[in-house]
Amino acid sequence: MTGDLFANEPPRNLLPFDGQVLLLRGIMPDDDAARIFDRLLSGIVWQQETARMAGKEIPVPRLTAWFGEVAYRYSGVYHPASPFPAKVAPLRDLAENLAGVAFNTVLLNQYRDGRDSVSWHADDEDVLGQNPVIASLSFGEERRFHLRHKTTGDRISIDLPHNSALIMGGETQHCWLHQLPKTAKQVGPRINLTFRKTSPESR
Repeated sequence: MTGDLFANEPPRNLLPFDGQVLLLRGIMPDDDAARIFDRLLSGIVWQQETARMAGKEIPVPRLTAWFGEVAYRYSGVYHPASPFPAKVAPLRDLAENLAGVAFNTVLLNQYRDGRDSVSWHADDEDVLGQNPVIASLSFGEERRFHLRHKTTGDRISIDLPHNSALIMGGETQHCWLHQLPKTAKQVGPRINLTFRKTSPESR
């Protein structure tokens, strides 16, 4: 699943079964990662979205931005096609190199502090295809990421550090849920870019 960068020493699969999750640390020089974090924090137009859940409009507990060659819809939130900005395009190249897959959309999440989170879900929409590969790049504060098997209830916890990538593939989205929970720890902002290969919505 990963590209030539890790051909000689492939990272270990963190899932015991039914999928593949790889954590790649130090995906670029530290100085470059710090500059990218600052540019994304100040240079992206972040939005506070609302999602429809159980018939109610609920503020999403994080800030988001979305770019892609095709439109994308999730949890009642619709994003029209929007070109990748210059700040994000090189990160798509990096994600494609790490995952060995071409991506055409990216969702950016800014977790401002420990109160921001994303609840249990799977990226299993039809527009993502069968067994999608998803590359998730992290910059800023380290946060803990959880996975839970849909059938067995097995759970995995992964600390996602600054300047890292989490690559999910195989049956992961069909068999596992994932979340980034709230934390009582005093933590600063974290920015996450989740790259996907998304097909146009059927009409």
